[in-house]
Amino acid sequence: MKTRSVILPVACLAFQFATAAEPAAPAAPAKLSPYAEGMAAIEAGDPKLAEASFTKALQQDPNNANARYQLNEVRRNAAAIAAKGREAKFGGVMIEKIQLDKATLQESLEYLASLVKKESKDQVSANIVLDDPKSTLATKEVTLQLNKVPAKAALQYILSQVDAKARFDEHAIVVSPRGGGTPVNGTPAGKVGSGGG
Repeated sequence: MKTRSVILPVACLAFQFATAAEPAAPAAPAKLSPYAEGMAAIEAGDPKLAEASFTKALQQDPNNANARYQLNEVRRNAAAIAAKGREAKFGGVMIEKIQLDKATLQESLEYLASLVKKESKDQVSANIVLDDPKSTLATKEVTLQLNKVPAKAALQYILSQVDAKARFDEHAIVVSPRGGGTPVNGTPAGKVGSGGG
């Protein structure tokens, strides 16, 4: 009986070494259905790809009620979906180092935009619009030093020092005084981000 208990583990080890020596074939990436591709495009903030995917899903199955509904929602909310994508791309950029010493808000925002462009290797462009018709932010200064911080967090730190807020639109980030500001496209200005952080 002892002989059998020793042989069985040795046989298992031999099998493990034999199978470990054979390289596993790389798994082919799973092809998403057009509907799933459309949903992923919404999450990524790409309304054009989402619309094309849902259209393709309807070409494959004209009775697909979910695809029809999502296609209509994408068409109705394209700007909001694109703004979500802009926010995600901007927030995904890691700023290696940002140092400001008594810089104006305008200078701070321009510097942050240049860092985002540099750190993303020109993949993300930070179009920042300062919406301050009463020039309440013009004389406020920013001083901070941060290392290895997401661009969105750096923006929040800058804005907190001057009592300002930001809203991510389809084509730009709109910065305005916290107490109000002129609505752009009829939409009241909100806080940075949709989830408060």
